[in-house]
Amino acid sequence: MGVMEPNIEIRRLLDVMPASGRMMTKIVSKPEQKQVIDAAFPLPLSQARPIYINFDLWRRLTKPQRDLLLLQRVSWLIGVKWLEPNMYQGAVLAGLVGGILEAVQADVVGVVIACGLSTVAAIRIWRTNKSQESELTADTAAIRIAQRRGYSETEAAQHLLTAIEAVGTIEGRSGLNFSELIRCQNLKVIAGLSQVGIPKNYQ
Repeated sequence: MGVMEPNIEIRRLLDVMPASGRMMTKIVSKPEQKQVIDAAFPLPLSQARPIYINFDLWRRLTKPQRDLLLLQRVSWLIGVKWLEPNMYQGAVLAGLVGGILEAVQADVVGVVIACGLSTVAAIRIWRTNKSQESELTADTAAIRIAQRRGYSETEAAQHLLTAIEAVGTIEGRSGLNFSELIRCQNLKVIAGLSQVGIPKNYQ
């Protein structure tokens, strides 16, 4: 297996990404990390959402596996919404605005309550985007994008499934974590390898 030139692979991966992924994310070579691919949870108003890849480990995956892994991480990152109008985002904004107004009026108790509301709502958004459901949604989105890149739904699901399993081996882990096991079972259903779906309460 030859040496992979990161810049060449990054250019190829950018072509695989959807336009929104190219605008919102950035691929960064990180040879010192132990994970094959990693992405930190994006903070509010963060412009670039980096995806870190250890290309020495990355090259041990097949090209289809690399495509699907990247699309999954991109889909997860661009799926994190801090500013879409819903109850929790509204609560964050209302809490912040309330905190500013109370601070201007020197109302200490009001500041604490308003900022507390904002914090609780922000934690709720964080948990929602870090949940099992967000990973499953990103898997589905990655498969959908892959279908526009020439993969069938079944092929894409199989490639993502084998990629998740291969990453665990490459990283020297003794086994997959609970989240990965749930994702793999869901992907087996999509790939037609199993008829046993995942219980709704695990999503």
